[in-house]
Amino acid sequence: MNNEQLLVTPNPHIKSSTSVEEIMWSVVFALLPAVIAATYFFGLRALLIVITSIIGAVITEYVFLKIRKKTVVINDGSAVLTGLLLALTLPPSIPLWTAFLGSVVGIGLGKQVFGGLGFNPFNPALVGRAFLTASYPVLMTTWVVDGRSTATPLSFISNGQAVKLWDLFIGNTGGSLGETSALALLLGAAYLIYKGYINWRIPFGMISVVVIITYISGENPIVHLFAGSLILGAFFMATDMVTSPVTKKARWIFGIGIGLLVVIIRLWGGYPEGVMYSILLMNTTVPLLDRYLKPRTLGVAS
Repeated sequence: MNNEQLLVTPNPHIKSSTSVEEIMWSVVFALLPAVIAATYFFGLRALLIVITSIIGAVITEYVFLKIRKKTVVINDGSAVLTGLLLALTLPPSIPLWTAFLGSVVGIGLGKQVFGGLGFNPFNPALVGRAFLTASYPVLMTTWVVDGRSTATPLSFISNGQAVKLWDLFIGNTGGSLGETSALALLLGAAYLIYKGYINWRIPFGMISVVVIITYISGENPIVHLFAGSLILGAFFMATDMVTSPVTKKARWIFGIGIGLLVVIIRLWGGYPEGVMYSILLMNTTVPLLDRYLKPRTLGVAS
């Protein structure tokens, strides 16, 4: 008879050595190609916006943790990632104080008021961008390329004008800092998928719906894929572990739902881009999706 002592422990019994800090900094690393591309196409001002946004996010995180008398942990990378993601959604001509303010709102109202990392129902970076869009619509819709004001590719599409696919792919076009170079974003996304830090179901469902419906509607699906913040949102925002579902079925519905909303806003709405609002709206459904789409318990009849 085996007399080995059994150790009783709470679940989960299968644990991963990967830490939250490792995941956060890996996502930051994956976004570096987009930062480099933005700096190349828009100049050093793009880098200043990124740095300013990150500083605002880190300072706000520190202040809130101090006020709440919590352990100050700002080296986990979550605040840095929020500031970086917010910066990549901003126009290159936006004033630096606006980037700072957006990151303050993103961390303060989008994360800390709900209890901090792991408790926020909405993506903090998108909360910050939504605040800036509502408060400063002119600043958030002014695009500059080579010192000249221009429209975004999605605006060209809505007006029936042609766009160059190669320029969309590499990033030589107007738009937010991180939404112009599809190539840079896809490089980072490939790294995260390889590391297993993001689930493929959400971005695949989201992108597939946009491509299929735009094709059926007579639009160029490749243009809709590369234009705007679809790739940035699909791989780096919709897949946020805190604000996205955990079950497979829920992830499919979540991604498909975002894609449907994006298409509705782009094709039939009055706003050329809809990724931000689509993700925020679907964030509200996550608790219900996880509750009603739980996998069947082993040994329990469906």
